[in-house]
Order: sequence, then C-alpha cells, then structure tokens
Amino acid sequence: MTGTKQHDVIDSPYGPLTLVATDGTLSGLYMTGQRHRPAEETFGERDARPFGAAVDQLEAYFQGELKEFDLPLHLGGTPFQRSVWQQLRAIPYGETRTYGELAEALGNPHASRAVGLANGKNPVGVIVPCHRVIGANGGLTGYGGGLERKQRLLDFERGAALF
Repeated sequence: MTGTKQHDVIDSPYGPLTLVATDGTLSGLYMTGQRHRPAEETFGERDARPFGAAVDQLEAYFQGELKEFDLPLHLGGTPFQRSVWQQLRAIPYGETRTYGELAEALGNPHASRAVGLANGKNPVGVIVPCHRVIGANGGLTGYGGGLERKQRLLDFERGAALF
C-alpha cells in the first residue's frame, strides 16, 4: 500500500492505540506489542488531523455508546484477506463466530486456517473486530493484541465491567 502516511497515538482502556492513515483515510489501528505490527518508521509523520472521526467513534465505543463503526477504511491486503475482513465487519457487537463459520460464509468451508491467518493480519483491530472470532470449541485462540485483551474486549461487549 503506497501513499502519504500519518499517524497518531491515543489512549484507550487497552493501552495506547496507534492510528495510521494512508492518504487521509484510516489504514491501521495497532496495539502496543501487537503481532504483525508494522515498523514504526512506516507510519509516517505524527499528525492528529486525519483521525477526528475515528477518535470520536473509538471513544464512544469504549464508553459503551457505539456498537458499530462507520468509518471509511483504506485496507491493503490480498483479495482473500479483504474478503475475510469484510466478514469480520458483519459480526454483530457482542457476538462471536468461529473460523470455520467465517470460512463457510466465504464459500470455502475448508479454509478455516486461511481465515485464521487473514484474521491475524487484520490491520485495523477493534474497528474491524477480529477479537470476535473464536475457536471451534468456543475457546479463545490467537489474537494479535494478546489473549488477555481479546477476553477483555469480548467481556466488555457482553456487558461485563471494563476493569
């Protein structure tokens, strides 16, 4: 993905979040220590201007006032990855899906591992809710931001106390 990049860092109940924009459109949301987090030098200059709507929606989400994000996104990735990320955006707030259910929704029930890999490469965590994907047995499986954060996000969305 090429284009002019800018970034900013905001506080959240889950630690600092790094927001990245490509040509003024949100293209990344990364947690501290996140797996598959690009190198800092790829984020461009620090500038809060492109992120007003994203910050407002994230604040409303973390306050329990927003259930569905409505932001334009500039997502790279392969066509398959983008199709998985689109499926993630269709998982309702407070609900989960398994990797197998996502693979089936994509028309390839044998692609659950590929779905898992694409899920792990999601560049816009929380907003594209990869934390809502669980293992076939209902257990938590990998999450780029760490399983503890995944559990906290799921608990939060199910109405449990944030802290």
